[in-house]
Amino acid sequence: MTMKFTATLAATALLAGTWAAEAAELRLSHQWSTSDVRHKVAEIVANEVAAADVDLEIKIFPSKSLFKPREQYKPLSRGQLDMTVFPLSYAGGQRPEFNLTLMPGLVKNHDHAARLNESDFMGKLEELMAEDDVKVLVHGYLAGGFVGKDGCITSPEDVKGQQTRAAGKAFEQMLAGAGASIASMASSEIYNAMQTGVLTAANTSSSSFVSYRIYEQVACYTPASDFALWFMYQPLLMNKSAFEGLTEEQQAAIMAGAEKAEAFYLEEAKKQDAASAKIFADNGVEIANMTLEEFDAWRALAQETSYKAFVEETPGGQELLDMALSVE
Repeated sequence: MTMKFTATLAATALLAGTWAAEAAELRLSHQWSTSDVRHKVAEIVANEVAAADVDLEIKIFPSKSLFKPREQYKPLSRGQLDMTVFPLSYAGGQRPEFNLTLMPGLVKNHDHAARLNESDFMGKLEELMAEDDVKVLVHGYLAGGFVGKDGCITSPEDVKGQQTRAAGKAFEQMLAGAGASIASMASSEIYNAMQTGVLTAANTSSSSFVSYRIYEQVACYTPASDFALWFMYQPLLMNKSAFEGLTEEQQAAIMAGAEKAEAFYLEEAKKQDAASAKIFADNGVEIANMTLEEFDAWRALAQETSYKAFVEETPGGQELLDMALSVE
């Protein structure tokens, strides 16, 4: 009987140890390579938590190795995934309000994005995420620009009659309103489409323009500089219940890492834009920066196209849009 009791205790202890090990590991998923800035943001949080020695490990699954890029929000909200770096507009089908996080002209530059992150507008989005059992750990926006096969694109008049690829539904609506023809495709297909004449212009992120070597196919690049139309909110998110289930020490370690990662994210995002412009210039591509007047012209067009469609499709959309536009 003593041997049976001892064996039972040992089995119980082993089971408890296994459970504790599982409970002390958080799974973080994202779609990018390990060289991407968004992976480095995740790494900073994971490394800071490890250094804090609070019996917690964050295991990162990069390169869409755990979940497909657009299919991470649901498992996160259901507790099947602990953390993700995620473009929030991907979840726009579940929460149409999230489509505002990829809306032309809503963000002027990175400093403006940082102010938006601290605004009532972002607070409202965080309330909606909380309803889905999701918590924001690290805020972050990445920017993008335009390329032209034969000339520069800085104002709405420049895309009239062009065959254009846009990043996101709202951008397609705006560019169509400016008289462009839209060709929908992944950013990885821009190079071949430019090469074969299917596209004469395109819009995507700074990092995608560089990684896909688009500078080999275009005459002019309009990077994100003092003003840019294309900004996409891509935060580090965590399941809210999973966070609340941690000890105070573990929560503090995560938040300390998140604060460090957010500062890094903002600075690196700015560097990526400048680096992309240099790479294009070094490859003989003309650089054209957008002016405030041109930015305002794009925003006026967006108000008649993308913004109008958002308000019509989203309950309470006008109030949320006004909250975003009120941040200067």
